[in-house]
Amino acid sequence: EHGLQVDSVNGNFHLDEPSVYKATSSMPVCDVVLVCLKSTNNYLLKDLIPPLLHENSLVILIQNGLGLEADLSEEFPALKNIAGAMAFICSNKIGTGHISHLDEGSINLGLYKGDIRILEEVNSDLIESGAKSGIVDLEPARWKKLVWNIPYNGMTVVLNTTTDSLMKDPSSRLLVYELMMEVIYAANEVGEGRFSLPESFAGQMMETTDKMTPYSPSMKLDYDHKRSLEIEYIYSRPILEALKSGFEMLRVSMLEKQLRFIQSRYMPS
Repeated sequence: EHGLQVDSVNGNFHLDEPSVYKATSSMPVCDVVLVCLKSTNNYLLKDLIPPLLHENSLVILIQNGLGLEADLSEEFPALKNIAGAMAFICSNKIGTGHISHLDEGSINLGLYKGDIRILEEVNSDLIESGAKSGIVDLEPARWKKLVWNIPYNGMTVVLNTTTDSLMKDPSSRLLVYELMMEVIYAANEVGEGRFSLPESFAGQMMETTDKMTPYSPSMKLDYDHKRSLEIEYIYSRPILEALKSGFEMLRVSMLEKQLRFIQSRYMPS
């Protein structure tokens, strides 16, 4: 009704008449479909996506976690082109048609299956628009994003705090680092012979977070508003993948169980 207002660290802007639809069934078919739902709502995709697709449509999942693309491919076996995207941005919705962008703002695209040329075109379009975008190997990139997502999403919920407070306290800062290292070890077991994450990546992520504007990650905002938490793809799937490779993520498993307990207090199953 009043357009879209974005309050951004890079400069505020307003879109007077964004193209908005009440239902995907009212939309034209699309060359590229960006899925920006929380993964807790992926059960809706079976109805949302079909009206948008033509034979060569590319679906890009801009979501956090592991196993998202595999599940989409299983749900839509005829879908030829699937990619994942890892967005590193501090932003959230603060009102109807009102977005707050506090910090960061880059995105990495990784092909799951299909024609890489289509993804390259998307990447070029993003770069031309001024976005920091690149194409990466999807599986290690998903794990790299988890190095940040797993400690900060979960710990801000469990300790009811923000990223800056976690980093200022020596005990919680150490636990963040230990969780990061456990994710890196798990990734390297899963990726043995195919990819590996350097142990120094944990320190890089902590330095990046030290410089960030104080921030409540998406899971903390979901907890504050008593919404469903993205536990399955951010915690449970990585734990299972690591176990398949013989590695037990003990700290991450404890954090997963704590999150499930907390969620059960306000969303009984």
